[in-house]
Amino acid sequence: MSQTMRAISHLRSGGPEVLAEIETERPEPGPTEVLVRVHAAGVNPADWKIRTSGELAVMGTPPILGWDVSGTVEAVGLGVTLYRPGDEVFGMPLFPRQAGAYAEYVTAPARHFASKPAGIDHIQAAALPLASLTAYQALTETAQLAPGQRVLIHAAAGGVGHLAVQIAKARGAYVIGTARAAKHDFLRGLGADELIDYTAVDFTEAVRAVDVVLDAIGGEYGSRSLKVLRPGGTLVSIASPDEDGLLAEAAALGVRAGFTLVEPDYAGMRAIATLVEEGRLRAEIDTVFELADAAKAHEYGERGRTQGKLVLRVG
Repeated sequence: MSQTMRAISHLRSGGPEVLAEIETERPEPGPTEVLVRVHAAGVNPADWKIRTSGELAVMGTPPILGWDVSGTVEAVGLGVTLYRPGDEVFGMPLFPRQAGAYAEYVTAPARHFASKPAGIDHIQAAALPLASLTAYQALTETAQLAPGQRVLIHAAAGGVGHLAVQIAKARGAYVIGTARAAKHDFLRGLGADELIDYTAVDFTEAVRAVDVVLDAIGGEYGSRSLKVLRPGGTLVSIASPDEDGLLAEAAALGVRAGFTLVEPDYAGMRAIATLVEEGRLRAEIDTVFELADAAKAHEYGERGRTQGKLVLRVG
């Protein structure tokens, strides 16, 4: 007999008000999959972008948003030896296919999760996967950031940005961040070496000869950022895949540019867990909402003034 669960779904595209609590069938794990009881789910800009437009994601029926999961393994499918029921795990399963983290249970391949870092709770763990994997893959793999290099991180106090600051510092980089002046003390506490108040200063006049730029804003920020790179430097955009003009401009300037989309990554999640356990990475929690208040979380996040991450308490 099938079992049911609570979830948050949107039956049409639109504003936060389209999100509603439903009761739907609980998934069951297939071969190599685990069933995870969700204790907390992170909320990301990707969630409200997909709620509005449906772009990038492949949603299921019913559509259930969310990719940041922290919870407990409830059951394992055929062939799974990595986890047992009762194990605490966190991860970013299936992206950009539907994972359905805004729900009481999710199923996904076992290796889309890693063991939850010791010493943090599920709220903290749920804030990490998508944003930290985005920063980790962009900086360590795409840009191949090396010790001593200079990196400029736009929106440094945001969900991805504040984690990118810490990951870059852990790799021995010199970190420059753009953020409102009110957030500078917070970012200094995370290790940022230099900060630019983008409301008062044009960053293209304040910084030069950086090795890597991480752009989470997009639009004209991409083109402007090319001008602060040293010859051979790299701009990594996590904001906009529409980059044909940017690629041509980068080539003319003798630098590299490109868009990267985060992928599920067992090795990356284990590396992130290690950084957390070593005290070199932590997620700043802006606000915790109950699962039933997912629409309020989206409304809050879309104001664009979040410091750190938003999380839904599920279990």
